[in-house]
Amino acid sequence: MRALRFGPDAVLVEVADTATALDIALWSRERITALDIVPAAGTVLFDGVADIDAVLATLEEWRPGGSDVEGDLVEVPTTYDGPDLADVARTWGIEVDDLVERHSSTEHVVAFCGFSPGFPYLTNTLGLPPVPRRSSPRARVEPGSVGLAGEWTGIYPTASPGGWQLIGRTTVRLFDPAARQPALLPPGTRVRFTRA
Repeated sequence: MRALRFGPDAVLVEVADTATALDIALWSRERITALDIVPAAGTVLFDGVADIDAVLATLEEWRPGGSDVEGDLVEVPTTYDGPDLADVARTWGIEVDDLVERHSSTEHVVAFCGFSPGFPYLTNTLGLPPVPRRSSPRARVEPGSVGLAGEWTGIYPTASPGGWQLIGRTTVRLFDPAARQPALLPPGTRVRFTRA
């Protein structure tokens, strides 16, 4: 772990992997006061801190595995009819029904949000190889589309271009800027996809 001063009121922590970033972010919630704590694939940003030296000192107390992921469990009803569903199953050498069963029986965890507001990057523990992105991104992906890319499952909160392999769709609203907590699925949230 390497912690760096990042501007006048922020600290950027660089780590080896996504799991460590999430662990630090969750551990820090009870210990560090910041306007925002933002985990990513290999970093954690502590933005809007009053005392950078105090943050750096607190981070020295962190030890790997210091936080259990005990976030809320959110069920996401999903219709598994995405245009890439059969191709992904073929890539993995399994039947479509097997893919759906694995995906819907796995408890996913939001590691971080990015790409667009409320877009969750969910750990993919299906026990299968990473999924390549589409060779040619779509110009428009509909909101609520559930996709796979690399080792992640993601859900598009809004319409946008995208290169993820789409396996289904949901009507769950992922981002509401007027809500007290705009993102439905913040980092640490446990997610289970259920068949709609």
